[in-house]
Amino acid sequence: MYGDQETVRKILTELGDTWAVVGLSNNQDRAAHGVAAVLQRFGKRVVPVHPKAETVHGEQGYPSLSAVPFPVDVVDVFVNSALAGPVADEAVAAGARAVWFQLGVVDEAAYDRTRAAGLEMVMNRCPAIEIPQLD
Repeated sequence: MYGDQETVRKILTELGDTWAVVGLSNNQDRAAHGVAAVLQRFGKRVVPVHPKAETVHGEQGYPSLSAVPFPVDVVDVFVNSALAGPVADEAVAAGARAVWFQLGVVDEAAYDRTRAAGLEMVMNRCPAIEIPQLD
């Protein structure tokens, strides 16, 4: 696993409450939809990032990270592993404080680049599973 429990806790409790969720749309059958709802229940502001730029869970969507007109703290990545590396690079360029690759999203080179850029990162884990377990 990439990202120990200390890093998971730090991202979820210390690095900020504005989460860009890349891959989030109004498709309720997709995991991103349910995870975003859990994050909201735990006080996170969820910013949908998807080419459709739909409003999801009451939050305005944007077609890309670079189109979000305010800072985001954490970038939660729900795209295919082959597309995840460029999203991590965009997160670094956007000034995010952390990147979270969801379960099944793995790109070791992107992990290394993101950590080298000074961001916290977790890979192949789910915040909706982790956040309820925090004390």
